Amino acid sequence: MRHPSTLNIDLRNRVLERLGFRTPPLADLDGLRALYAAWCTKVPFDNVRKMIALRSTPGRALPGGQAEEFLQGWLGDGTGGTCWPTSNALFELARSLGFEAQRIVGCMRDLGLVNHASVRVRIDARLWLVDTSLLHNAPLPLAPDVFVHDDLVVAAEVEPADDGNHLLWADVPPNAAYLPCRLLTDVASHALYLASYEATRERSPFNQRLYARRNRPGELLVLAGSTRYSKTADGLASRELGAQEIRQALSLDFGLSDGVIDNWVRSGCLAASLEPPAGPKPPPLTGQPPSRRGGTSTASAPSQFR
Repeated sequence: MRHPSTLNIDLRNRVLERLGFRTPPLADLDGLRALYAAWCTKVPFDNVRKMIALRSTPGRALPGGQAEEFLQGWLGDGTGGTCWPTSNALFELARSLGFEAQRIVGCMRDLGLVNHASVRVRIDARLWLVDTSLLHNAPLPLAPDVFVHDDLVVAAEVEPADDGNHLLWADVPPNAAYLPCRLLTDVASHALYLASYEATRERSPFNQRLYARRNRPGELLVLAGSTRYSKTADGLASRELGAQEIRQALSLDFGLSDGVIDNWVRSGCLAASLEPPAGPKPPPLTGQPPSRRGGTSTASAPSQFR
């Protein structure tokens, strides 16, 4: 069942133009592929505005929770957001184009708690995942069979789980092993997204230090604290950045405006990003995706999913 979007049509058209569309994509699989591919290369996953808000406006709602405000921020300053605001914005954009999109939640690292947001789209009785955090360049099928993504730069695998859900495995720098995320089948409300987003004030890997992620043709870029990672089909390269180099990377690699970068620096976020990570380390990643388990048969991008 399709529900109308609340997104302003003029704003939607400005967003589509910035994404590279002369006309709105059709609400079919080709249209979803085009929309998601454009999102993955144009809209970063980053915590810049969140870091500023936590230090400068602690009494206000975290930025980007409303889709229109998020998209206006991206148009004006090039900023993205973390999983809750980015997923909600793509959900509203997809719905405004006629897609049967759904907000869903998941358990990043498969820890048994809801700590991740994503978007699912139904097309011709098939479900497709378009994740705004992991940015896989192409929709991933949520099907009864194991799926191995054929993009080596943003490697991912999806397998059906015994509980009726799906388990997503993603190769996310700087993690040395595949990161698991258990997707939950229940459709989530905007109110749940907002509450979950606000709850991250207390605990989140995206509160203390910079984290930004963006795709370019044939390359994945990540800024984690003061380290810049570049992943291509040839492998992963990294180097440490100084304060001025971090500013330049946010501008040149991620397209953020000088104004928002200056605000981020004045708020103490640059200094915090140069410090070692605080708090306990996350548990080690010990699981393996289907293709790396002995005796497991997998298929890469079956023809019906291409």
